[in-house]
Amino acid sequence: MGQQIRLEVVTPSGSKVNEDVDIVNAPGVGGDFGVLANHAPFLSTIKIGTLTYENGKKRESLMVSGGFCEVSNNKITFLVESAEVGSEIDVERAMRAKERAEKRLAQAAQQAENFNRRRAEIALQRALARLKVAKR
Repeated sequence: MGQQIRLEVVTPSGSKVNEDVDIVNAPGVGGDFGVLANHAPFLSTIKIGTLTYENGKKRESLMVSGGFCEVSNNKITFLVESAEVGSEIDVERAMRAKERAEKRLAQAAQQAENFNRRRAEIALQRALARLKVAKR
């Protein structure tokens, strides 16, 4: 096994992940990115999507929503609004949220409501990310 990097995923309700891993792939606002051990320091804004990490042959996925990431001193820390592993995701609830968001998007488009459209877009992104992680 090669060198590892410490991964921490923290939400307002507490720590979700705190372990040494081989690689981390994350959904940055400027594009997805990967981080290995001894990566150069940087900061990134995180968007709604799938965060994956590997430790040996074990691969884990989390649905993350909005936040920040810092890489420094062989450690990568995510401060995100929420993080859910696939086994925690209620697929039926996520499907209902997806359907509601799609209906709201259609209504907002007809009424030219930018605020409601943005809220519906965010809800749809979260529902789709949950469904993607739940399938892994």
